[in-house]
Amino acid sequence: MPRILIADDDHDVLEALRLLLKGEGYETETVTQPADVLKAVAKREHGVVLIDLNYARDTTSGREGLDLLASIQALDATLPVVVMTAWGTVEIAVEALRRGAKDFIQKPWDNQRLLTILSTQLELSRALRKGARLEAENRLLRDDTQGKLPLLIAESPAMQPVLELLSRIGPSDANVLITGENGTGKEVVARTLHALSERAARPLVTVNAGALAEGTFESELFGHVKGAFTDARSDRVGRFELADGGTLFLDEIANVPINLQPKLLRVIETGEFEPVGSSQTRRVNVRVLSATNAEVNEEVKQGRFRQDLLFRLNTVEIHLPPLGERPEDVEPLAEHFLQTYAARYRKDITGFDQAAIRSLRAHPFPGNVRELDHVVERAVLMARGSVIQTADLCLPTPRGAGGGTRIEEMSLEEVERLLIQKALARAGGNVNLAAEALGLSRSALYRRIAKYEA
Repeated sequence: MPRILIADDDHDVLEALRLLLKGEGYETETVTQPADVLKAVAKREHGVVLIDLNYARDTTSGREGLDLLASIQALDATLPVVVMTAWGTVEIAVEALRRGAKDFIQKPWDNQRLLTILSTQLELSRALRKGARLEAENRLLRDDTQGKLPLLIAESPAMQPVLELLSRIGPSDANVLITGENGTGKEVVARTLHALSERAARPLVTVNAGALAEGTFESELFGHVKGAFTDARSDRVGRFELADGGTLFLDEIANVPINLQPKLLRVIETGEFEPVGSSQTRRVNVRVLSATNAEVNEEVKQGRFRQDLLFRLNTVEIHLPPLGERPEDVEPLAEHFLQTYAARYRKDITGFDQAAIRSLRAHPFPGNVRELDHVVERAVLMARGSVIQTADLCLPTPRGAGGGTRIEEMSLEEVERLLIQKALARAGGNVNLAAEALGLSRSALYRRIAKYEA
């Protein structure tokens, strides 16, 4: 219920206004002194403030009210103030409007005109507050490096086709599907696409579809209105609306529930949607980037993902190779992570010794770039000197069953198979736990188990 704050030194005036506004469905709060107005504004949210210009019996100048108006504006610049006085002149009205009043009414007032003014100002108040809230939310959701290219380290031949695609489609509005194993850098690619586009100054909003419960998914994406369901105590802006004019990144897109895919398809095709609990259609202009580590075409065959939605998402598809297929990137990535974590933990570490570099090159990194990131962070924490040594990396040095083969003498496939076997052994055969330890999805681990018969 809209709340209106009324200030006047005449109790009869306050009572008359209270009864009038109560009959129109408004909630009111009444005070008699300017100081009480400021206390009330600081304590609670109001839709409109209606103030008298004179409070001392011996003055009709309106200066008290004008000073109060300025103080209210200093507390809350979005709060509409309507002024009233029995001693109205053109000069006072002009001065009040110049100082920020939204309207002016003279006593004795006309009920209908007063109600019309208050209704108009309440609508403007809602719009101003909503705009301020959205801007605040957008500032929080925007990346700290908004408009700047994220660091994409890609020196290997396997990454050159990816870089070429980024340069060609980044400036466009094309929807892009980014595929690849967990930890290969799909979000970095999404941020690069956004930074290269004409939408770079607008928000990049990220949604992890895999982390959302089915019951909250629709509300997160499209928002809801107050009362739409039990816990909907106020309106909520959805991610599509937050990303209006910018880019929406839908990570783990294959996890979108099948029953919600038609609504997602519609908003991608037309830009139109309805918040949960509302019949009012809203329209947005959003570029959609999505990512998955799943075999989406197989999901389509199994009936778990709509083919028409896939067509809308993958106008262009970018596939990121695993780190094992881009060994030339291991050392520059490790150096980048080293600089980051040395600065974060305030450690004077200048680099890796040669044995540590060889260990990094030999490690298969089944968890891809994310695993390398974690390995280097741990090494920075463990290192005692100014150079990271092999022991600081805490990498396994597996040996063959019969000949004591060192990791440097094993093929990548042999090392990967051994790591999978050890992870499964540590997890007691639990595939979910083993996949988590390796930084893989369950489906990716199953594929490797089938490949190696681990």
